Amino acid sequence: MATSREAEIHLPEGYSIRSMIEGDYPDIAAICAAVYPDETPYERVELAVHHAVFPEGQFVVQHDASTRVAGVHFTLRLDLVHFHLDDDWETITAHDTFADHEPGGHTLYTADMMTHPEHQHHGIARALTNAGRDLVRGRRIWRMVGGSRLAGYHEWVGKLAPEEFEERREAEAAEAAEDAEEATATAAADGRSSARPPRHEPSSLQVLAAADSSGVVHLFGPGLIPLARLPVAGAAAAKRGRGKDEQ
Repeated sequence: MATSREAEIHLPEGYSIRSMIEGDYPDIAAICAAVYPDETPYERVELAVHHAVFPEGQFVVQHDASTRVAGVHFTLRLDLVHFHLDDDWETITAHDTFADHEPGGHTLYTADMMTHPEHQHHGIARALTNAGRDLVRGRRIWRMVGGSRLAGYHEWVGKLAPEEFEERREAEAAEAAEDAEEATATAAADGRSSARPPRHEPSSLQVLAAADSSGVVHLFGPGLIPLARLPVAGAAAAKRGRGKDEQ
């Protein structure tokens, strides 16, 4: 698959993006196990079905030095007229079989996206997202849709609204960044090395989501502009917990 320049430029040196192949299945299962250690990882037959149904919509980022898969993005095409906003992940993906994939569907649905913990914070998910956007443009699909949860929000349900939780997390991240910069400056003054891996700013198109105490998922666009409200099941990947808050 010819990947977009937009996807490539968001990858750090030493990574490449391409379509999934059969040889990637063990690495993908390992990523799933690392990201969701309490859930059943993808099995070879599931990945083979995804590939058979819609091969051009299954993307991986490869760590070139090790030739191992660092991140994945699975998609299928849908006609949303056949679904409801409160349909869960199992319904939308036909229980992970992609049997409801419509070759001419107007919506590209992100069924899953994961990055191995050892390769996170390098812009890999952004590059994988842009690969999907390139597919949307190239095939003149109307839109790309996906959902997520705010990591750690399960500990604050009923205490903070999703907007307040995100503001708190941003403030903590800013404080941590200031501390890191101060430590770097101090180390430089002392003549010590303080090299850190490259990090990429989150995409301006990022959509945040969180479940509130009434069991509703709130979707927010840039600037925490409310986009939609969905029942929790609508963002859940029940079989292996891909809709759960990440620890």
